[in-house]
Amino acid sequence: MRRSTDVVCLMPVRTVTTETERFHDGRSTGGRMRKTRSEYALILAGAAAPFVGVGLGRFAYNPLFPEMVSAGWLLPAGGGYVGAFNLAGYLSGVMMGRSVAARAGVPFTINAAMGLMALSFLASAVNLGLAWLCGARFLAGFSGGVLMVLAGPVVQSCVSAGRRGIAGGIVISGVGTGIIFGAAIMPLLLGFGIVGAWAGLALITLAIWGLTCHLWPAVSISAGSGMAVTARNARLMVVAYGLAGAGMVPHMVYLSDLFIRGRGYSFGLASTAWLLFGVGAILGSLLGGKAVDRLGGYRATLMWLAVQIAGIALLLIWGKQAALAAGFLGGFGGIGLTGVVLGYAHELNPAISGIIWKAATAAFAICQAVGSFALAFLFDISQSHFPVVIAGLLLSAAAFGLLVIGPRNAPGKS
Repeated sequence: MRRSTDVVCLMPVRTVTTETERFHDGRSTGGRMRKTRSEYALILAGAAAPFVGVGLGRFAYNPLFPEMVSAGWLLPAGGGYVGAFNLAGYLSGVMMGRSVAARAGVPFTINAAMGLMALSFLASAVNLGLAWLCGARFLAGFSGGVLMVLAGPVVQSCVSAGRRGIAGGIVISGVGTGIIFGAAIMPLLLGFGIVGAWAGLALITLAIWGLTCHLWPAVSISAGSGMAVTARNARLMVVAYGLAGAGMVPHMVYLSDLFIRGRGYSFGLASTAWLLFGVGAILGSLLGGKAVDRLGGYRATLMWLAVQIAGIALLLIWGKQAALAAGFLGGFGGIGLTGVVLGYAHELNPAISGIIWKAATAAFAICQAVGSFALAFLFDISQSHFPVVIAGLLLSAAAFGLLVIGPRNAPGKS
């Protein structure tokens, strides 16, 4: 029977059907080792997809933004609109990725998304004005959405049952790893100027694409939307996750600009804060699933939302220590919440956990895109980061409150 992900692996080396179990039944040490190496290679390719698609494709722009403003490529308000177009592209990729893969095949779709990501970086290196950059960042977002929506289910459908949990955790941690890598390498890339920084990201993407392009298996994937979520506690979780996504816009779009231009901190401190954002994202993602198992999805979601709220609130406080703590807590709570919600979806209803997860992912992307446009307009009219941070804080608090007043019969609340 097909699992809730509606992804079935067809490659003999990775499938778990009876026929291939006979093929890889452990009769030889060499066969077991080959299978293990093949699975680990696919897991690493899976982690590379969000590493490029989200870690670099979305978040590497954050430390670049103030430099582009200083060089006259953008006006301060324009950066928010560029970020909003990137999020709108991400939503489009999330919504269309499975349908494209169902028609064109998973290997072609993922490899095409990698190629388009590299192209988007090269396009961003050309200074042709705000509209051009918005289009390039939309393309990056679209590619990232496709990579994010496909990588996890494909990897989990093709690895042994005993490795699916760790495989999912490693794939999700690719986001935080990409954030850390981008923060660490961006000062070096900016030594070659803004054009050199964008071109460097393109070269990195091409290198990763070259290393992973042959690893993706031919899988059967359904294009079914399956967006209906009827249980009230599931609907509340989906809406709360969407609000939390909108609440993270101050971190995801304005963090470096707030510290460099808004507070006058050094580029080094802003990069360190962004690096800690990535560290927090990795730890929050890896610990999120364990927290659901130990505490229940409801309590774990409230805890991670509380950490997110604390991280946003610290953005209102002056001081370098507060800036660094805000970066770490924002990554831990805001990005790590993804791992928690993934586990919570399974806890609410294992039979339709894939449907709940897709609805939650779409809600997150929609609310974050709308929130990004709205906060860009707010920043444009106020020319201040303060109302943007307050809006993010209120949205995150609304997500927390929505779950607190929700039905008490949800799993994990007892």
